Amino acid sequence: MVDLTDYLWILWLVFILVAITIELLTLEFTFLMISIGSLGGLAANLLGLDWWVQIVVAAGLSVLLLLTIRPFLLRALRKGGDPALSNIDALIGMSGRVISSVTETGGLVKLANGETWTARLVLPGGSAPSGSTEPQRDAEPGETISVHLIEGSTAVVFPAERNQNNA
Repeated sequence: MVDLTDYLWILWLVFILVAITIELLTLEFTFLMISIGSLGGLAANLLGLDWWVQIVVAAGLSVLLLLTIRPFLLRALRKGGDPALSNIDALIGMSGRVISSVTETGGLVKLANGETWTARLVLPGGSAPSGSTEPQRDAEPGETISVHLIEGSTAVVFPAERNQNNA
């Protein structure tokens, strides 16, 4: 009768190839560390160790690499990246001008980057930087606003001078 553990090296090779393929798709170094750990399991197989020792070696080496080498590789990968904010993060705090009266339910604003957004005012008691207790008023055309947050395709704004008066 054939002992299937004699062919365990094939399973190790397949697992290593699958992990490397996943790594090429994710680029997070996680599956690279797992594939290198699996190389340790393959080496243990070639040394004739029991199957459970092979798994312990592969798992131990993978965890060790994930905790020691991967953070350094990720830091090196991200080093020198563009520190500029992009997408929605770049819009938070951006100033703009009201095009069509902005109320708590809607309006239009043109932001400093030239984009026109549907907008609504921060609701009274909201967490706008003003912190004032005065009743909310509409923002009229030409008035300067600042973006508080983005909800879907709507910019939630507050009149900019309100923030300057309380500063």
